[in-house]
Amino acid sequence: MNPLVTARLILHPMTAGEAERVVSGEADSGDRWAPGYPTPGDVIAARRFVEACAATGDPRPFGNYEIRRREDGRAIGGLGFHGPPDENGSVTIGYGLVPSARGRSYASEALRELLRFARAHGVTSVKGDADHDNTPSHHVMTAAGMRPAGEDERLKYFEISWTGPAAGTGPRS
Repeated sequence: MNPLVTARLILHPMTAGEAERVVSGEADSGDRWAPGYPTPGDVIAARRFVEACAATGDPRPFGNYEIRRREDGRAIGGLGFHGPPDENGSVTIGYGLVPSARGRSYASEALRELLRFARAHGVTSVKGDADHDNTPSHHVMTAAGMRPAGEDERLKYFEISWTGPAAGTGPRS
């Protein structure tokens, strides 16, 4: 599967081997990790991805992606799907960046591309959530086109839904 490319980023589809290295925290000679990568969130997502690969096979294209800067190829975070679309065509996403990459709109740029990709692959809705006090994450999701969809005592929920085919888009791999 080809990476997803934006103006400043490469969303690299992770392999199980790459995810295992993220879980172990031990890069090999081909890995280019920015300082602070992987974050604890990246490790949790990579562990979940490795477990999914072992249980049901590689979920690509609905797996994990490393967020890499185009300028230097360094991994600065991750994003991805919590699994393939459910029976209604809905997926849940997650994302995160190393602290030094935050505040530059990288997360919004990456999420917009992941949403475009999901829609082009027949997804009808994308859901995400963030803690109440994680205002930057709320801004990321709204900047990418997601809208508030409720909250509970701990989390605020966001969602974007589409009806009909994506105009001018088609599946890309």
